[in-house]
Amino acid sequence: MDTTITRDNFLPVSRDDLEKRGWDWYDFLLITGDAYVDHPSFGPAIISRLLEADGYRVAILAQPDWRKLSSFTALGRPRLGVFLSSGNIDSMVAHYTVAKRRRSADAYSPGNRTGLRPDHAAVVYANKVREAFGEIPVIVGGLEASLRRFAHYDYWEDKVRRAILFDSQADLLVYGMGETATRAIAARLASGTPVGEITDIKGTAFIAKNPSACVYPKVECPSYEQVCADKRAYAQANRIQYEEHDPVRGKAILQRHGDRLLVVNPPAMPLTTAELDAVAELPYVREPHPMYDEMGGVPAIEEVRFSVAHNRGCFGACNFCSLAFHQGRIISSRSHESVIREVTALTRHPGFKGYIHDVGGPTANFRRPACTKQLKAGMCRNRACLAPTPCPNLDVDHTDYLMLLRKLRAIPGIKKIFIRSGIRFDYMLQDKSGEFFAELVQYHVSGQLKVAPEHCVGGVLDYMGKPHIETYEKFKQKYERLNQRYGKEQYLVPYLMSSHPGCTLADAVELAEWINRTGRQPEQVQDFYPTPGTLSTCMYYTGIDPRTMQPVYVPKDPHEKAMQRALMQWKRPEKRPLVLEALRRTQREDLIGYGKGCLLRPTGAPKGRPREKHAQRGTGQTRRPGRTARPVKKAGWAAAKPKKNTKSKNRHKAK
Repeated sequence: MDTTITRDNFLPVSRDDLEKRGWDWYDFLLITGDAYVDHPSFGPAIISRLLEADGYRVAILAQPDWRKLSSFTALGRPRLGVFLSSGNIDSMVAHYTVAKRRRSADAYSPGNRTGLRPDHAAVVYANKVREAFGEIPVIVGGLEASLRRFAHYDYWEDKVRRAILFDSQADLLVYGMGETATRAIAARLASGTPVGEITDIKGTAFIAKNPSACVYPKVECPSYEQVCADKRAYAQANRIQYEEHDPVRGKAILQRHGDRLLVVNPPAMPLTTAELDAVAELPYVREPHPMYDEMGGVPAIEEVRFSVAHNRGCFGACNFCSLAFHQGRIISSRSHESVIREVTALTRHPGFKGYIHDVGGPTANFRRPACTKQLKAGMCRNRACLAPTPCPNLDVDHTDYLMLLRKLRAIPGIKKIFIRSGIRFDYMLQDKSGEFFAELVQYHVSGQLKVAPEHCVGGVLDYMGKPHIETYEKFKQKYERLNQRYGKEQYLVPYLMSSHPGCTLADAVELAEWINRTGRQPEQVQDFYPTPGTLSTCMYYTGIDPRTMQPVYVPKDPHEKAMQRALMQWKRPEKRPLVLEALRRTQREDLIGYGKGCLLRPTGAPKGRPREKHAQRGTGQTRRPGRTARPVKKAGWAAAKPKKNTKSKNRHKAK
């Protein structure tokens, strides 16, 4: 790895860079809504290096000022076309909290600055490119385009928007990870094929006038006009879109928008191991461009600089997660040799201190398909692999991942390798050997292991697509036993979510009771965020579960959502009024008292537990009628206080 980072290591970002390379023309302009970070965790970096490897001249335009046309013409007109992306995440998610308040920081921009990309960045950029260059091939891709490829509900505008191709005026859309489709498009354009004739590439979408433009077996979902007018039609469209999102058996999907037709070709096949190795080992600098040094750098690199992605895809299929609709549910993995080469190179980085922060991916402990039939028959239409219970055909084996981690630990210069991306604890429990679980606890936890049970109520978890809480509790018990066995002081931190579709206020109270029993209140609370394209967002907008077409309760009132959040942090004094109101609304005043299971003390009660009114265990009563309270021994009461958790000095922030 070259330890000297200069502008010459990066792709051109200015006219001066083009001149230094002796280029008086170039092939493709790649526009991104993020700062330019040449690292394989950033989609635009992958696509630009992939095009470069195929022999094309590529220039980067990062975070152009969308208010000035001159920003888009600064590098001149590319010879073949423009690829553009809003960046690593949807621009609206990057800009706004779930409460629709503007965020105060943007980790994907220099110095955490906000306001360097527009809302709906992919649409704005594409229209500016069209204004700047006229009839030039424009291809939109990345997560924002991928999740908005169909007519979709937009949470921030609270309306259904057209498929992004119509608003952006782009010629083609690439969805999913995009390497195969991008290379095919570039080759066609380089051969002189008009962009309007590029209609048969898997993993792409385009606009047509009639269905005959589609060359694949196809199915039509309800039109834009129908999904705007009828929420049941929206849910039906969403179900079709998920059912056909399969590279093996999926059909093309057509959706009418007025007198025109959106054609979404079937997904591209996941990359093979050799192809994924090649993409991961392109000549990335693995750093932000030095033009950002005086601006404070790009904070997002800190999460991934010393991390390695070894897989793609996720068959966990959580309904609120966009991964299933973007990367897909079929797993592809890199070879051991490729990952070892990358980690070995990282040990030579001048800032490396011996710690690999993650060897993971969408779900760290997936390195193989969920079952043997997937590569031939595709994913099951009406069956999730893990929830609510694991499929009998699930092929559970951590051996390959375990062997990889052992090899990485043996590399000279490696002190510790952490696993910080998602771990599917339900999948781990299906592995009867327990070998991976033991080594995870021994070698790969950075003081805290963060996992995602999300809730404790079975009905809510079913809407989320998560396993029931008994599975998490079984995992927690085993985790604690292993830590005791190996003399480790390591904590389990659960991610929890409030206000997901299907979660009533009574369910939120039950979650608060469960948190109270666990003895650890979460420091941060995640409110459900309706991101484009997911099944849970469909439930949020329509009040219908698209899997069953049955109605589902949706907490939308801001005050109720505030109460659900407050119940998860009831100990905070400022949350008391909301928690008190929630308990009264749900007729759970039994949780107001001095018992161990109570959430609140009565109004005006002194701090500490009164001796003359000894609380009954787990209730809100002070004592049974006719019984005399026994004195409480001071030592015994003190011993009952929960111990404060001691934070590990080496704890790392979760990705």
